[in-house]
Amino acid sequence: MTSIKTTARIAGVVYLTVIICGVFAEKYVRSTLVNLADGAQTIINIRNNEFLFRLGFVSDLLMQLAYFLLPLVLYRILKDTNKWLAQIMVMSVAVAVAIMCTNMLNHYAPLLLFNAQAFNPEQIQPAVLFHLNLHNKGYHIAQLFFGFWLLPLGCLTYKSGLFPRIIGVFLIIGCFGYLTDVVLYFLFPMLNNVLLEWITLPADIGEFLLCLYLLIKGVKSQTPLKSSVS
Repeated sequence: MTSIKTTARIAGVVYLTVIICGVFAEKYVRSTLVNLADGAQTIINIRNNEFLFRLGFVSDLLMQLAYFLLPLVLYRILKDTNKWLAQIMVMSVAVAVAIMCTNMLNHYAPLLLFNAQAFNPEQIQPAVLFHLNLHNKGYHIAQLFFGFWLLPLGCLTYKSGLFPRIIGVFLIIGCFGYLTDVVLYFLFPMLNNVLLEWITLPADIGEFLLCLYLLIKGVKSQTPLKSSVS
């Protein structure tokens, strides 16, 4: 039988895949090529770097596959702490991944529009920006669920005795940071992006620390603490 430490390290590898693929697609590819305030430049960027744009698309898909698998592996580690919370964790990610995968059609749409015979050059620019804006909005809708999953994950991490409790604290705070970010994004779309980055910082810290701990240490002990609630 696979030991809990081995399972934890598998989770760490999967988590690292989520982080690397997600950061590459969002922070490098889209940040480099997409400017929602300048459609003409965005089209030039994508046309001149089509392979990079496609690579970002594939990287995002790989991130979503790894993200789907991650809670399934973590479930095996954390289910004995509180099975109900572990199930909520899995379901939250499943919903987030479903939204994000569907939303990826908006990421791919510019490539289809470039070859569409039904559009003239004047129509392509607003259409490309429309789909990329939809992708941005869809990503924040999915954030409702990939933010919420940090709450059960944080509680399980805190209560299990398998990880340092400070990681669980960061994850729980990170959940509320993500949810606050969603509300502010849709209610106050002109709010400074720097503020929003600070709001989600605890989530980034908590997830990075958990990933690092899973990879290096695995877990503290072989026996998770059991909750009275199953």
